[in-house]
Amino acid sequence: MSRRHAAEVREIHPDPKYGDVVLTKFTNGLMLEGRKSVAERIVYGAFDVIEKKTHQDPLKVFHEAIENVKPQVEVRSRRVGGATYQVPVEVRPMRRQSLAIRWLVDISRKRSENTMVERLAGELMDAANSRGAAVKKREDTHRMAEANKAFSHYRW
Repeated sequence: MSRRHAAEVREIHPDPKYGDVVLTKFTNGLMLEGRKSVAERIVYGAFDVIEKKTHQDPLKVFHEAIENVKPQVEVRSRRVGGATYQVPVEVRPMRRQSLAIRWLVDISRKRSENTMVERLAGELMDAANSRGAAVKKREDTHRMAEANKAFSHYRW
């Protein structure tokens, strides 16, 4: 990591169907080997499944899922005098969003449904209802930060 200057944030264009920047980031996170059209087909297919099952706006369900998965605090390793402490720190907003996207994609891939469209739709609906593995991961992260609150004076 360079100490000279922070990396410049790239401009991300909104997605073609819904005009949402966060959805574009999610599609890019889902994409494998540069196959964006495949990733878009999976995301839009999942949105169709969500709309059929919940009779709600799929973009609203998507944003609700992202909000429910975003972590507020996380632990970072800090080495002090030969000992390594797990120090709880607040998560920056950009990292908060990228962690939520990464967790949703990873956990969707590990689900047991047949197609990726069904897996993604199921995980997004679960996350929007504050259940599912992605929300559990956020809760575990918060629990670990709470357990290590005693080391918060090592924050930098």
